[in-house]
Amino acid sequence: MQSGSCHCGAVKFTAQGEVDQAIECNCSHCSRKGFLLWFVPREAFTITSGEDKLTTYTFNKHMIQHQFCSVCGCQAFGLGSKPDGTKLAAINVRCVDDIDIAEIKRVQVNGRDF
Repeated sequence: MQSGSCHCGAVKFTAQGEVDQAIECNCSHCSRKGFLLWFVPREAFTITSGEDKLTTYTFNKHMIQHQFCSVCGCQAFGLGSKPDGTKLAAINVRCVDDIDIAEIKRVQVNGRDF
C-alpha cells in the first residue's frame, strides 16, 4: 500500500500496489509539470481526505481529469479511462510518500503525438 498527498497535505490518498515504473510523458502538460506517472486501477485508489479541496483541469481529448489541490495547487493524481473504458488513476510518483524516484524505472511515452 502506498500513500501520498499534495504539497500542503490537504489532499491525501492511498493506492494498492508497488511502484515498479513511472511513465514520463512528453506532452505539453506532463513535461511542463515534470510528472512521473504510475497508473493503477481506479478501485485500487482511494482519496482519504480533502476531496472537497480538489479542482479539475482537462485539456486536449479530456481523457484525464487532472485533479489538483485548490489550496496549494499541487497535482498529486488524475482520474481517467483507457480506450476500452477501464477506469484508472494516474498518480504523480513525486507525491508518493517515501519513494526514491531515482530508483524508479522511467518509461518514455510520446504524448505529444496523441
